[in-house]
Amino acid sequence: MERGAIDVASLPGGIDLQATVESGQSYLWDREDGQMYERTAASGGDAGYWTTLRVDGEPEVVRVRQTDGALEWAATFDAADALHTLLGLDDDLPAIRETAPSDAVVEEAFDAYWGMRIVRDPPFPTLISFICSAQMRVGRIHGMQQALRREFGEPVAFDGGTYRAFPTPEALANASEADLRELSLGYRAPYVKRSAELVASGEADPEDARGMAFEDARDHLTQFVGVGDKVADCILLFSLGYLEAVPLDTWIQTTIAEFYPECDRGNYTDTSRAIRETLGGEYAGYTQTYLFHYLRSGGRDL
Repeated sequence: MERGAIDVASLPGGIDLQATVESGQSYLWDREDGQMYERTAASGGDAGYWTTLRVDGEPEVVRVRQTDGALEWAATFDAADALHTLLGLDDDLPAIRETAPSDAVVEEAFDAYWGMRIVRDPPFPTLISFICSAQMRVGRIHGMQQALRREFGEPVAFDGGTYRAFPTPEALANASEADLRELSLGYRAPYVKRSAELVASGEADPEDARGMAFEDARDHLTQFVGVGDKVADCILLFSLGYLEAVPLDTWIQTTIAEFYPECDRGNYTDTSRAIRETLGGEYAGYTQTYLFHYLRSGGRDL
């Protein structure tokens, strides 16, 4: 086991670890004390440990917590660089905030969760997570991903315990729809199975969208079963580094109606273009994520 710490003062804008991993961006982290999605009183203090497994190559366990002044980690490998990627630690938050509109609701959202960063989760688990997200609360989506890991994930020993990686495309492709429905996936079960089959067979790969022009990348992702424009935007934003993506979920559509009605163009593509420009262009996804988490958590009565 290897250990280390990252100085929070070295990160432009600091970090709010809990907001980063519990704001509906990622369903691949789990809190070891069982209090996932229970906001602690002392944000930025010692709020417990979160774990995830890196899945490029052999699965590797990463455990991290935020204490006063540091991100302390333990892992099966030297995880410092991986955490910089997974948690977006190199993003310059003050510079990103400068690109956002100076509306009162935007300022409130940034102030409430300052330090929240955009994750870069691996593409296949992100694809499956957001296929499962339709009409679901974040806690239920997270529970589905944990169930998939328990049932189909490769075990990894770490620090006296056993952790399970996110299932490989082959593992989910070989699962039956009945098995997936047993894990409460419901009508999403065939979508998960068919999308996993596409990846396992080499017919399609979400990773291939990386580097494409934004709307071409979105179109590429919609070839997966159960992926429409909104889910594609989630994958682009929370996995592939397209920080301009603004997934038009219910909360953001309500935000548009309440605060930016001029951006409603009557269809996803044109509304997406308008709200991306309004919320900061190349970093619009950051502003969207702050607004989503702030409003979903009761910041405004919408």
